[in-house]
Amino acid sequence: MMRITESYEAHAKVKPDQMAIIDEKEQITYEEWHERVQLSAQWLKETPHQQKRVAFLVSNGVPFLQLFAGAASAGWTAVPLDPRWSDKECAEKLLLSEADLVIVEDRYIKRIEKYKLDMPVLSLSEWKERISLSINVQSNKSDTEEDPAFYMGFTSGSTGSPKAFIRRQQSWIESFQMTTSVFGITHKDHVLILGTLLSSHFLYGAISTLYFGGTVTLLEKFVPEKAKKTLEKGDITAIYTVPTMTESLLQMDAFGKNPLLVLSSGADWGNSSKKQLVNRYPHITFFDFYGTSELSFVSYLSSDDFLQKPTSVGKPFPSIQVEVRRADQTVCQPNEIGRIYVKSPMSFSGYLQDGKPPEEWLTVYDMGWLDEDGYLYMSGRENGMIVYGGLNIFPEEIERVLNEQPEVNRSIVIGLPDPYWGEIPVAIIENVQQTKLIRQAVKETLAAYKVPKKWLVTDKMIETSGGKIARASMKKWAEEQLSCKQ
Repeated sequence: MMRITESYEAHAKVKPDQMAIIDEKEQITYEEWHERVQLSAQWLKETPHQQKRVAFLVSNGVPFLQLFAGAASAGWTAVPLDPRWSDKECAEKLLLSEADLVIVEDRYIKRIEKYKLDMPVLSLSEWKERISLSINVQSNKSDTEEDPAFYMGFTSGSTGSPKAFIRRQQSWIESFQMTTSVFGITHKDHVLILGTLLSSHFLYGAISTLYFGGTVTLLEKFVPEKAKKTLEKGDITAIYTVPTMTESLLQMDAFGKNPLLVLSSGADWGNSSKKQLVNRYPHITFFDFYGTSELSFVSYLSSDDFLQKPTSVGKPFPSIQVEVRRADQTVCQPNEIGRIYVKSPMSFSGYLQDGKPPEEWLTVYDMGWLDEDGYLYMSGRENGMIVYGGLNIFPEEIERVLNEQPEVNRSIVIGLPDPYWGEIPVAIIENVQQTKLIRQAVKETLAAYKVPKKWLVTDKMIETSGGKIARASMKKWAEEQLSCKQ
């Protein structure tokens, strides 16, 4: 069984001097990259362990990818931690992971040490020193597991309590094949990763590019001016992005005149923004794909498909089967809304807490429908549905209308308890002067019961590490705002 790092040796032999990774502090070639990954893997194999899990709290850059790829090469599971988590959240997830070792960027070391966890903790500088001392020590320990777990991530952070999910290497190798066959990414590409590697979307973008033998450029964090400057150099051929980042770049006219592939996922990308990209930059091809941490790729919409099916999330990837089912598990007719189920060789290996493999057909409780041509459409998430006087409202439907309004940058709709109706929809809009015209547009577009009953304005949305709006945090904020007004 191949490993996600297995191609590095060939790249190092065939093109040793080609740049593998460029970050804001260093540039390393494929020869150097292969050597660093092998060194990290060798050191881990010699490290005492029970679970073969290494957690790390490290910023975007070469060390993050080196730790991740080194763990995969050694047959270990990498557990990336987010510096933006609170101390309590970080400690809870470390305990949940049962990591054998924690490696922490020097500036964060005091945060981890105060947890007094019963696991070894190394600073990043200590780790670098230790692996440098093991250069000439050859490990006699081999990993014999056919398809080991290599990645533990945490999901559902925007809607509730995070869960730890597990991925095995073959699932990503299957995804690599889709990235080449559908998106056309190859060893010739120079890919810009705009967001944090703590998001599986951006981490996958970097690791898949290295698997193919392309060049990865990383930003330590998304700064629109830095991203524009990088694009202006003219050698970037593809970017991994999310809608909020794409919007920022559109506002700055950052895309230039060179051909570019834009790969977007992670949130609902408004039609007006897509139209703007298509009309202003005809030399750009985009793919907006629907997927989740659990399911990986599900469906994709190309810029060409967008012209024909503008409200769809696209057609299923090759090798993916999608069914939309009623509550009794019978399959819906075309254009009938139901719960979306997916059967895929790219899906995850289950949640850590469950202790059992996932079902063959998986759902993350998204609701939607398939049309007569097999294109998938989203209604919203079942557990985010608002029940207003017995009527079902999907927040995403209202958000799509809101985000189409020229005054609206970003919006979110949440359900809050109401003594009469049960729940009412509440709209939160980012950084607008007044909402009168927006309200009128919503009233003209949607059924009366779907129109938000309360409206709030915020200077800036609270975000998850992946750049999505943090729904649970925004709901709490709205509750606090409305309680103050009573």
